[in-house]
Amino acid sequence: MYRSAARRLLPAAISRRTLRLGSPTPFSAPIAHRASFSAGTTENAQNHKPEYAAAFNSSTSSDEGRNPRAHWQEEQARVLHAWLGHVIRLGWTDAAMVAGAKEVGLSPSIVGSFPRKEAALVEFFMDDSLQKLIDIIDTKKDLKNLIPSHRVSKLVRIRLEMQAPYISKWPQALSIQAQPSNISTSFKQRAMLVDEIWHAAGDEATDTDWYVKRTVLGGIYSTTELYMLTDTFPDFQDTWAFLDERVRDAFDLKKTLQEVKYLAEAVRAGMGGPAQGFVKKILQG
Repeated sequence: MYRSAARRLLPAAISRRTLRLGSPTPFSAPIAHRASFSAGTTENAQNHKPEYAAAFNSSTSSDEGRNPRAHWQEEQARVLHAWLGHVIRLGWTDAAMVAGAKEVGLSPSIVGSFPRKEAALVEFFMDDSLQKLIDIIDTKKDLKNLIPSHRVSKLVRIRLEMQAPYISKWPQALSIQAQPSNISTSFKQRAMLVDEIWHAAGDEATDTDWYVKRTVLGGIYSTTELYMLTDTFPDFQDTWAFLDERVRDAFDLKKTLQEVKYLAEAVRAGMGGPAQGFVKKILQG
């Protein structure tokens, strides 16, 4: 479900390869396999146009020698990438978008064709970063040699390092994402990111653990992201130490919960005695 959503959100210019299907949204039942990408979903994704597609209608209508949809997607990605290049200096603002438009030879008036402006820019960065992370997961074979906890830490770090150049402007991006009209998209984008990391770590859970794991990792990602804003050490050394500790604690908690679950099952099986007393003591705090 998330991978099909990513296919709709990511411009074709940065999503040329076939995306695998992700796990379900938090509001649907987990599935065991990610490869069941239905023809209907593909068709819906191909027919979907972002809100800013109208910005390129005039250029695509005159270009009869090529696929209009592919052309506006390429133009869209080109403009948005140009805008991102000015965020470091001007922030997530109209000014950055105007500067980017001028850079690629377009009228600054194109900014007015984006109904959500700064939000569209932040969301494009999130989608672009997700695509880059997917490419890294697919190409870096050494990730598979890491134990799951180290793999999770590594991938979260790789993703957050993409924000490092924008760190001074990132509080503004977080504020934009937190606006009521943008929360839904922000949630979906972060959910896709967390889901991708868990799959890369080898998680194939289809039960209630699916929700627990993604909630925990989402919390780790968000707290590390905020910690990064206050880290004054070179190359965010404190941030990565903080991240490693949080992930280690999460995996230790998972082990503890598994042990408690095993003991509870033993009690239900009639073992009683010391095991039963131990479980009761844990459950009572």
